[in-house]
Amino acid sequence: MLKFLTCLTTQHDLRLVLIAGLVCLAGCFTTFRLYSRMRGARGVVRAAWLLLTGLVAGSSVWATHFIAMVAFTPGLKTGYSPTGTLLSLMIAVLFMGGGFAVASAQRSTTNDFAGGVLLGLGVAAMHYMGMSAFVTQGHLVWEHATVGLSAILGVSGATAALVLAGQARSARGQAIGGGLLCLGIVALHFTGMSAITIVPDASVAVPDQLLSGGMLTLAVGSITSMIILGGLGAVAIESQTSRSALERIRRLANAAYEGLVVVQSGRINDANAAFCDLVGAELSELVGRPLLGAILTFDESGPNREGVRREGKLRPIAGGREIPVEVFSRLMDDGARVETSGLTVLAVRDLRERRAAEEKIRYLAEHDGLTGLPNRNSLQTRLAAAIERVEASGESLSVICVDLDHFKEANDQHGHVAGDAILVEAARRLQLTVQAPSFAARLGGDEFIVVQIAGGDQPGAAAELAGALIERLSAPAPYAGQELALGASLGVSLYPDDGRTAEALMANADMALYRAKESGRGVYRFFKREMDDSIRERRNLARDLRQGIADGELIVHYQPLARATDGEVCGFEALARWKHPTRGMIPPLEFIPVAEENGLIGALGEWVLRRACADAASWEKPLRIAVNLSPIQLHNPALPSLVHEVLISTGLSPSRLELEITESALFKDYQRALDNLRRLKALGVRIAMDDFGTGFSSLSTLQSFPFDKIKIDKSFVENIHRHDRATVIVRAVLGLGRSLEIPVVAEGVETEEQILFLRGENCTELQGYAIGRPAPVDALAAWTMATAGAPARQPAETRRAVKRSA
Repeated sequence: MLKFLTCLTTQHDLRLVLIAGLVCLAGCFTTFRLYSRMRGARGVVRAAWLLLTGLVAGSSVWATHFIAMVAFTPGLKTGYSPTGTLLSLMIAVLFMGGGFAVASAQRSTTNDFAGGVLLGLGVAAMHYMGMSAFVTQGHLVWEHATVGLSAILGVSGATAALVLAGQARSARGQAIGGGLLCLGIVALHFTGMSAITIVPDASVAVPDQLLSGGMLTLAVGSITSMIILGGLGAVAIESQTSRSALERIRRLANAAYEGLVVVQSGRINDANAAFCDLVGAELSELVGRPLLGAILTFDESGPNREGVRREGKLRPIAGGREIPVEVFSRLMDDGARVETSGLTVLAVRDLRERRAAEEKIRYLAEHDGLTGLPNRNSLQTRLAAAIERVEASGESLSVICVDLDHFKEANDQHGHVAGDAILVEAARRLQLTVQAPSFAARLGGDEFIVVQIAGGDQPGAAAELAGALIERLSAPAPYAGQELALGASLGVSLYPDDGRTAEALMANADMALYRAKESGRGVYRFFKREMDDSIRERRNLARDLRQGIADGELIVHYQPLARATDGEVCGFEALARWKHPTRGMIPPLEFIPVAEENGLIGALGEWVLRRACADAASWEKPLRIAVNLSPIQLHNPALPSLVHEVLISTGLSPSRLELEITESALFKDYQRALDNLRRLKALGVRIAMDDFGTGFSSLSTLQSFPFDKIKIDKSFVENIHRHDRATVIVRAVLGLGRSLEIPVVAEGVETEEQILFLRGENCTELQGYAIGRPAPVDALAAWTMATAGAPARQPAETRRAVKRSA
């Protein structure tokens, strides 16, 4: 030890010794930074990093040695053989590259020891090969024990550097490894220098072509600086590139909607912002935590293959409800870097919104979207389950079919929004009245079903519930600051008397509902077997009528109207007729009520209007055509637009069209009806009041609207001269018409006596069998042809033919 210190302090320039130490320390630190990159690489990239690591390490060792040799001052002339100097550099690079290659081949202590031994031996080989290039005026005498000690010190320092530095991922690990390696190199060099003694010999000549100390210092410094700086530059560039790539990847990952988490060895390595938000923790809290089992659990065991979709639960760090998630996994092992080995990226998708949407879809599939009640599909399932329940428990069951009275009229008068409000209010009241396990459902439109499950005997329990439903549904429904009329008719069927299946119970409750409507509405009726045939017949008729309208089975017959003064035909009234393919001609008194009950009257009325206008437009004579309007048509806001469109499409003059309405049709929504009549009047269409005298406010109606014609109901005309009161009423109506300057038409004229009386009282027009029976359009040529002489009455043979066809 004393000799080592004496050699260092007395035979060396300490300034150069310090420079050699700094060069060695910088080179060793750079070496371990390169070594960390090399350990994380594979293939060609790994070979490139290994070459650079060996070059920097070997150059650093070589530079340290020769700078320290320049610092050595034996007091004799010295020089350095170029061959030995370059050979020592090659030995250093090869041994250093080999040592680091062995150490990084596999992560184990054995490899670290083996690599350290190879590094230490390489430092020793380089040192003593460099000493062989040292030439001075004398002979070198070696102490072999000290030489061995120097090798041991070099191997120890290199081995300790590799073992303690590990993978050298952190700056701290790189500093420890570089420092220990530097210490081993310095210890080997100066211990080896203390092992020599120079015996001066003047006969030994130092050739001039040898490298001088100054030239060697310049060469060593230049080469070493360039190599170290190159290594540091490569590390810096690679680090910056990696950081930039990592930042780009992180920005992309943070922009992702799904949670992304990187897992290695079962623990969280990294995660994006979406995953941190899901678990409710910062990234710093998550790194290093186990993922599976602690934070993420899968619903079912199965292979965790790459790309396989698995569902599970995510447990927030701070606690709370587990989050349903969908997980996809993918390995990040790119084969080029060791640190990506075994790294797995999991894409975690939050399923809460999807589950909520699925639940909503399930709900909408089973419930009515407007009222929230179970829909038709759900009703079938729940009613079948209710039947099974009462069969097992012995409870009683009834099915109540609920239909809102006059809902279509309210919907037409106030609009669909008001109709929806009525339906929602009705559903609310049903739910308030019906207690579980009983339930209510909506079939569609304004029809509801209540399934009652009761412990008592039927029909008492069903009658009590039906009465409560009618009472609750009879109160007006509030809407937009006003109260809309609300009421209901109910039909009741009982299990098992009226059916043992859901279909039978609902069909029979529906038949009972028809019976309740026929009884005047606002009541309930129980199903009776005798009503089955009549209701089925009525339903079949409604079905046939709907198909008949579509297939063109309906026809229009025209009944003439004549002037009372001379009997000349001045117009026709259009009357709908139905020629059924199997039943023959069906009277209007049978199918018109069916059309009104089943919502077909609108389509039927529109068809008659179009057909009548088209036929009238084809007549050569400009005779008027009268068409009856149903109450539903009269209160439809689109009626004036429809009439306008029909007049344009058919080419009929508005003055030739006469629309007939009844007084009773006005009073369902008086103001709306008057508004429609005024709009029709503005088109140039004539408006006639039909069945005058049968309403409740005839005179006030005449005061409210300027009608173009009044038609006396045939019930008064047919009793002229039979009943004095009827004769007086007809005379009074005719006088009222003359006073108001409104033409009056007498319906139901069948005798010459009636014609003479009406003509004497200045009646304007006549209509009835005495003038002519209703006939199809092709039988009207005698009246409608311009060249034909129009008869005052329908010819006898025509009347007989028409009578047979009617």
